[in-house]
Amino acid sequence: MGKTRQSKIIRLFFRTLKILGISIASILILMFLLPMLFPGKITSEIKNFANKKLNAELNFKEANLSFFKHFPSLTLSLKDFCIKGSPPYVQDTLVAANSIGFGINLKTLIFGGNINIDKIYLDNAFMNIMVSPKGEANYNIYVSKNTTASQDSSNTSLHLQQINITNSHLVYNDSSTKILINAIGFNYNGSGNLDQAVFDLQTRANIDSFNLAYDGETYLNNKKVHASLITKINTHSLSLVFAKNDLKINKLPVDFKGRFDFLSNGYNMDFILKSDSSRLNDLFTALPPAYVTWLNKSKVQGVINLLFTLKGKYIASENIKPDMAFNMNIRNGLLNYNQAPISSSNIYLNFQTKMPNLDPEKLEVNLDTLFFNLGSDYVKATLHARGITKPYVNAQVTAKINLEKMFRTLGYNQYDIRGSLDTHLNSKGVYDWQHEKLPIINGVVSLKNGYIKTNYYPNPITAINLMVGIQDEKGTLKDLKIKMDPASFTFEGKPIYVKANLENFDNIAYDIDAKGVLDVGRIYKVFSQKGLDLDGYVDADISLKGTQKDAENGNYNRLNNRGRLLLRNIKTTSDYFPLPFIIKEGLFTFHQEKMQFKNFKAVYGKSDFAMNGYLQNVIAFTLTKKAILKGSFNFNSKYADIDEFMSKSNASKNSDSSNAKKAPTNGVVVIPPNYNLQLKAQVNKLNFQGLQLDTLHGNLTINKGQLHLIQSGFNLIGCHVLMDLLYKNRSSQEAGFDYSIDAQNFDVKKAYQQIKMFRDMATAAKDAEGIISLNYKIAGNLNTKMQPVYPSLTGSGTLTVNKVQMKGFKLFGAVSDKIKTKALDNPNLSEIKINTSIKNSVINIQQFKFKVAGFRPRIEGQTTFDGKLAIKMRLGLPPLGIIGIPLKITGTEEKPKISIGRKIDSLPATYN
Repeated sequence: MGKTRQSKIIRLFFRTLKILGISIASILILMFLLPMLFPGKITSEIKNFANKKLNAELNFKEANLSFFKHFPSLTLSLKDFCIKGSPPYVQDTLVAANSIGFGINLKTLIFGGNINIDKIYLDNAFMNIMVSPKGEANYNIYVSKNTTASQDSSNTSLHLQQINITNSHLVYNDSSTKILINAIGFNYNGSGNLDQAVFDLQTRANIDSFNLAYDGETYLNNKKVHASLITKINTHSLSLVFAKNDLKINKLPVDFKGRFDFLSNGYNMDFILKSDSSRLNDLFTALPPAYVTWLNKSKVQGVINLLFTLKGKYIASENIKPDMAFNMNIRNGLLNYNQAPISSSNIYLNFQTKMPNLDPEKLEVNLDTLFFNLGSDYVKATLHARGITKPYVNAQVTAKINLEKMFRTLGYNQYDIRGSLDTHLNSKGVYDWQHEKLPIINGVVSLKNGYIKTNYYPNPITAINLMVGIQDEKGTLKDLKIKMDPASFTFEGKPIYVKANLENFDNIAYDIDAKGVLDVGRIYKVFSQKGLDLDGYVDADISLKGTQKDAENGNYNRLNNRGRLLLRNIKTTSDYFPLPFIIKEGLFTFHQEKMQFKNFKAVYGKSDFAMNGYLQNVIAFTLTKKAILKGSFNFNSKYADIDEFMSKSNASKNSDSSNAKKAPTNGVVVIPPNYNLQLKAQVNKLNFQGLQLDTLHGNLTINKGQLHLIQSGFNLIGCHVLMDLLYKNRSSQEAGFDYSIDAQNFDVKKAYQQIKMFRDMATAAKDAEGIISLNYKIAGNLNTKMQPVYPSLTGSGTLTVNKVQMKGFKLFGAVSDKIKTKALDNPNLSEIKINTSIKNSVINIQQFKFKVAGFRPRIEGQTTFDGKLAIKMRLGLPPLGIIGIPLKITGTEEKPKISIGRKIDSLPATYN
């Protein structure tokens, strides 16, 4: 009986094993057969679905079905997959992948014949999400059910329950919010009933390298991110609710909650990002790589709390932006780099900032407390500020610190900085320099036994002793007082001493003493890398005492300015000019109101200058913006290139790229408005726009932003020219001029070849030869290339033809053809005065007459700078010209049209 029972159990076991084997074999056979039974149907259905449901271009090379790609799902894999974006990015890639897999519900496929996609797999993909400045996104490619329900006959549906992305690259470039995210090594697993109108999406994500930039500035660089998220998604209202989101940026834990709603023209957002009671050490792991390297050698302790919020609508087209706020608190902090003898301890920080409507002018910064100890030394500061352009500031700073110890414990080793710094500063009020408003301020900065050495130069600056007091009890320029007593340092064994006392910047009262020799080139190398060119030295022994108004009002007996200043090979720059001035040599002596120039030699580009003379009001001009710099000089130059003085402006940023660099463009010569200078000039050679002038002499006045050249002369194309010029720039892009010239007996052929304006105004003189004279006055505007704006020109004058052969003058040739004679071809003209005036690009020619080959022509009319003609001619016939032929000349100087008649239409004016 026992054996029978045992035999039945064995048979049952083998039968079960047989059934299980057959089942497994059947499943395996089915797994091989199903992909072979349905490939055509599934591929065609997928394509049909894409055509109906996607508003974007989709491409792939081939499709494969397999159970083994993402077991146990039946997966349709599309190789070399690429889908373009929605407008306005229809030509840009949205997603590209070596392979994309669609998991298909096996039950609906076998029993219903329908293809239900419930999983998506992306491997080694590039996901490129783009948003235009107007808020138009490239991911709006899915056609909603409402728009296609009536015509949708596809057996394919999208009921997602899982999205799996591995080893991919994600770029999110939002031009409307100026946010750029670049995530490399992006791994994502999201699950939920994604086909429902409202569902929860559970997400796990890991990113090997996460980079975040805002408005071109990088805030997170190459950070590892781990995330566990639950997001509630409402597809009807296009709303995302971030219910539970635990992030880790490197080692810093972050809790992220909030809401994001898609609007028709933008977004509505409410984000809260915080990290409570985290380790200060973990914060540094989330900072840029330079800090992470520093962290490896540092001891960091303390507790930190972070809170970032972004709340409100972002609608770029209506300039509506959300409110941003950021808070950071540090308690019981400690920093020590590389086992420094003393740590920065008791670090305490309360920092809050907010920016309503993301408007910098509404920025509020509240540094409630910053405090730390360095042994018995300490730093304590508070700061409250509002706005940017005219900021309100309320600040208190107290510090008593050993700089060498502080920089060592912080790990700062680029410079070797030492000394005892003692600072007490209180400031409160609005900073508005334009309206002469300053914060009320009371402060003292003291540095004793200072020392600076860098890697760029072997010797340090030593014995730095400095005490500066700043006081302004009423917040006005009048009440501002700065006292520096004393300031000294030693460099290369040579001591420098400076003492200064400045008061009342409305009427600057100064008391300055300076003495010492400073090698500018060497001290520059202390702070600058090799390869940058600056050399020279300053030898000073000056004592300056007085007031601005005494100098301006001529009360020189109240001044006590004396001493000397010797400069050699000094490079100086100015906002007004694009190239640096290099002072090769200059001796300045001070006596009362004057700074005397002796043997002052300088170069600017290819131009050279030598000056002797004096300047007045130098101290006030240097220290204030109101003072006028006065002076008188004898100016000599062997060669001057005016083109080098053209200013440089900046082109606007390319609106399509936040990182676009500014490109330089030309600008007019800018005359500083606070100069009153008289120059008696002698220039051997001068170049301007390719025009070469020789032996230029004249009296030059620069005053109130105007340049006036009076009774000036020069040699040009072999003749002596007299001229006056008044020049004034209206901005760095526009200038006006008033010019008069008297040039007698110059070669017309040379003038045409060498003077551009002459070519423009006398185009018919191209092949002419002979002698002419010009007496003309003209005024107008100059463009950024310092060339005349022709529609703006107005003027009048006389062109005198002395002895000229008009070779190739097509107007006379056309007249000769009209009257069937060669007498007017290449005529010789002499003793003709042609009076003209210019306005709105039209040159008006007053009536003039002359004799040629027995004919007596009489001409008047109009022409333009581009050669158009509207001229009336009476051609008096030989012998006495009593009988004449009325002619109308139209067309252009290159192709004149001759007809019989007296009436002719005026040429159209071109207005500036």
